[in-house]
Amino acid sequence: MDAERIVELRLANLGISSPMGLSPGEVVARIGAVQAQDYNAALWAVGLRCRGSTIGDIEKAIALGKIIRTWPLRQTLHFVSPRDVRWMLGFYPERKIPRYQRDNGLTDRSLVVGLGLVAKAFRKREFLSYSEMHKALEGTGVPELDKTEVQSHVIRRAGRMGIICFGPHRGKSPTFTLLDNWVPRAAQMDKRRALGELALRYFSSHGPATIQDYVWWSGLRVSEAAAGIEASVQKLRKEIFDGKTYYMRGRGASRSDSDAHLLPAFDEYLVGYKDRAAMLSNEKTQKMLRSGKIFFTHSNGIFLPTIVISGQVLGTWKCRHGKDKSVVSVTPFVRFGAVERSLVREAAQRYGEFIGKGIDVKV
Repeated sequence: MDAERIVELRLANLGISSPMGLSPGEVVARIGAVQAQDYNAALWAVGLRCRGSTIGDIEKAIALGKIIRTWPLRQTLHFVSPRDVRWMLGFYPERKIPRYQRDNGLTDRSLVVGLGLVAKAFRKREFLSYSEMHKALEGTGVPELDKTEVQSHVIRRAGRMGIICFGPHRGKSPTFTLLDNWVPRAAQMDKRRALGELALRYFSSHGPATIQDYVWWSGLRVSEAAAGIEASVQKLRKEIFDGKTYYMRGRGASRSDSDAHLLPAFDEYLVGYKDRAAMLSNEKTQKMLRSGKIFFTHSNGIFLPTIVISGQVLGTWKCRHGKDKSVVSVTPFVRFGAVERSLVREAAQRYGEFIGKGIDVKV
């Protein structure tokens, strides 16, 4: 196995080079968790993996509770399957209040009060917006709960504790709902089995990958990640490349992929790995990255939408939406010839079909 084979297999296993014949909810379940802090980017992350899907198909799956948006991994928003949300949340119990929130006056007692108010807020309505959630925490006689920063922390904590999750959007605004109303309660998976299931899900969809990649993606301790691999090792195979051990599921049948793909911000193809060298191994890209003239992440860690051709990140893109037409503007890291420009236009048209608009491309 070499670097070229690694990216070929990752493209296939992540459903990029071979879109899955699955529903949106099934795609999310297969990947395990899809980073979703950027909601619109996450819709496209699922959509590009569902053959022939539209943005309406993904939002319908969310509105029907087939996809749950919450904070299951690394305290970061992800899409997960309703069947997985409870045991995934069980990995990350929060027992301490962060120092910066204690400096805001939040105490163990006022946190309990705030969490209770969050739960009570849904007595009259199934879905509440951010502003409605913040309002439910104001004027309660607990001064610290009047602070916006504290209110935001309480809302996030309620999500990570499995009290609430995101519901469908109301127009362009997200809503929240009680997780118990959205996802039926289920018996909690014991930790060893859960560790094994998470590892199997990750290496099946992201493999070939290393334990260091898995620790980065999952947020688990190294000992927990190793225990998960051990619990699922009979269903995994491993290969050594460049002195590193890679895990994956099955023999990895795939096809060479020379297509272009417009990946969204925070796509699993990049954010799912600690070591991204295989996807950034193009010599010209490496030279430009070293020069500091180009980048695929901002200094604050935000991953940009990327252009991938033959498994290599060769540029970034952004889309400006008009009423009837949208314009995709491309920033290549290397000089694109006629073939590359044609491939990018084809990929942009696939994105246009997803959002239901005509697309003009500036390459």
